[in-house]
Amino acid sequence: MANPEASPSGSRSWLRRIFVGFVLLTLLLAGAGFLYENISEARDRRFNAMLGRLVDVDGRKMHIDCVGDGNPTVILDSGLGDSYISWRKVQPQIGRFTRVCSYDRAGMGYSDPGSDPRTSKVIAGELHALLQAAHIMPPYVLVGHSMGGYNVRVFTSLYHNEVAGMVLVDASHPDQENRFPQQLKDREGSWQREAFLLEYTMPFGFPRLLELCDQDPAERAAECNWHSAREAAAELRSFPESAAQTAATGSLGDMPLAVLSHDPDKPSSELPPDLAKTTNDAWEKMQEELAHLSTRGTQTIAKNSSHYIQTDRPEVVIDAVRNIVEQARQTHSSSPDSH
Repeated sequence: MANPEASPSGSRSWLRRIFVGFVLLTLLLAGAGFLYENISEARDRRFNAMLGRLVDVDGRKMHIDCVGDGNPTVILDSGLGDSYISWRKVQPQIGRFTRVCSYDRAGMGYSDPGSDPRTSKVIAGELHALLQAAHIMPPYVLVGHSMGGYNVRVFTSLYHNEVAGMVLVDASHPDQENRFPQQLKDREGSWQREAFLLEYTMPFGFPRLLELCDQDPAERAAECNWHSAREAAAELRSFPESAAQTAATGSLGDMPLAVLSHDPDKPSSELPPDLAKTTNDAWEKMQEELAHLSTRGTQTIAKNSSHYIQTDRPEVVIDAVRNIVEQARQTHSSSPDSH
């Protein structure tokens, strides 16, 4: 009598069972990861309360945190993938001499996701709508870190009469993709793949399990979630378009402007020394160019600081903001409309 398990149909039956078992195991693990991620996010946010408030902006909630009193109001715009938490070392001190607000872009931190492409022009329009909905009236001094520099420059081009001054904190230059060495461009592909991988694995808790989320509890509560990972990846996809939008904004005229740049002796630790040097040389030249956007532009090198000057040397950012606020006040007090 023939052995049924030795027949082709018997082999296919075992293969089907193995396949079904694998699918069921995958679904079980995905479900467990999804549950783990949601419980962890809820726990993080329960023990690390959000500062500020949520404001309804065209049917979605956006997060903004304001402290202090006085005019002009300072608006802090974070770098790509960063929430309002990135300003926590400077915001309280700025709040001692004027009103200052940090916020989360749509989809980042505590703000609901947006549906439009994540370009600087879209982000600038959303920020303006948020400020109006939150009854935070101009004039503004805009502070942008890294990619946030694109956003504040585009905002200024759209709402020029509402902006009294600007501080660029190691801000991106719209021509940097063309002027960085080719080896860096080759690495950017792997960085993009990492960002997109985070986007698709975050719902199932893999970045958290692999300790890829920030170990600081407040930062993890704000940023270690799916919609923040999705926003960061979307902003990265739109980075070339945001650069083009920024390049089209032109001069700032005689607007008070402070450009803060990281220490040339502290290049990125993520790059090999030779690539870090050539990249940094190009960055230094572009930072000098940013200071020439205004006839009143100045540049300060933040010694002993990496790219995150607001973290490494917060006093440099605070002093620069104070100086621009004072210049804006003097300009406003001397203008005919102020009398």
